[in-house]
Amino acid sequence: MEIAVLGTGAGARAHAARLTGLGHRVTVGTRDPRATLARTEPDLMGTPPYPVWRREHPQIPLETFAGAAGAGELVINGIDGANAVRELTAIADRLAGKVLIDYAVPYVDNPDIEHKWPTPWGWMPRLDPVDTDSLAERIQRALPETRVVKTFVTQEQETVVHPERFGGGEHTMFVSGDDAEAKAAATGLLREYGWTDVIDLGGLACARGQEMYAHLHTAIGLALGSNFGVRIVR
Repeated sequence: MEIAVLGTGAGARAHAARLTGLGHRVTVGTRDPRATLARTEPDLMGTPPYPVWRREHPQIPLETFAGAAGAGELVINGIDGANAVRELTAIADRLAGKVLIDYAVPYVDNPDIEHKWPTPWGWMPRLDPVDTDSLAERIQRALPETRVVKTFVTQEQETVVHPERFGGGEHTMFVSGDDAEAKAAATGLLREYGWTDVIDLGGLACARGQEMYAHLHTAIGLALGSNFGVRIVR
């Protein structure tokens, strides 16, 4: 399958590499390919600049958001939450009729000195929207011809693409969305990754809970490191 991965952060790279390894044809999308390839410094989370990763995966093309989305039969959104709606709206014609799997978190991207957290950088971005709306719902309203599914966001990025590496693969993934076929497509991709426990939460309004989990997820990661998963025990 032709799959577009929008974004160049650590999560997007994990998806692109794994999907390529599974035999899919992947195109990565970024706002400005030349600027992305010119970066030399790691990001806030310490992720090496994209050119370092690209040298290890030279077969994966890098295009603009529009170019990648146009090439993909299925699209995965890893654009940062502060910019996702704007960037996706600009390429609405390339996304019409397609399934868009969204895992972005709606972080406000400016440091808020009144929202102090015991993080390495001393603060945590606020979530906006929160509780009464979600980023996924905003994306769906902006792209009425696109079928949006929320998933991936409640697990560590390496756990998402390689669940078998941690805890024997015994983790639970959640999906939400208003289109049954789109959720089935997302679930099928999760099965390819190796997920055996996938819970359909219901409509896209459930993405509010998935996104609000982000702060707890971060706190767990700071306490335990990134090698963990979340499981629902019945």
